Amino acid sequence: MRFIGNIEAKTDAKGRAFLPAVFRKVLQASGEENLVIRKDVFQNCLVLYPESVWNERLDLLKSQLSPWKQAHQQIFRQFVSEAEVVTLDGNGRFLISKRLLKAAEIDQDIQFIGMDNTIEIWAPERLKLTQKSEEEFGIELENIMNNCDSL
Repeated sequence: MRFIGNIEAKTDAKGRAFLPAVFRKVLQASGEENLVIRKDVFQNCLVLYPESVWNERLDLLKSQLSPWKQAHQQIFRQFVSEAEVVTLDGNGRFLISKRLLKAAEIDQDIQFIGMDNTIEIWAPERLKLTQKSEEEFGIELENIMNNCDSL
């Protein structure tokens, strides 16, 4: 399952958004029905996880944590408690809670960014702040790819 693209959209007054058709098709082709949404751990955006991807990430996190360490239990609690299950209605809309909209500083305009097996949802002005110039991007990508031993 691979999501790619950068799609502009809007939320309505209730916080509902249409999941772009191109992303819905990927979900349907993969047999995915349920999604999980939470604020990203590192960036000021929201992340939509297909349920299978969410479960893989959760299993990976749990494999790194001990249930017998208080700090680990707190990390797990905070990670899962900030997540919400999302269901698409018959029109492909889903509700983004006010809590999550506020956490990601999203008003009405949003941008969906396909990020391989997840989908990010950004406030356009917040996304612009994270992006590098074309020149910086090219230089950093070149450095990363030239340091890959597997290529």
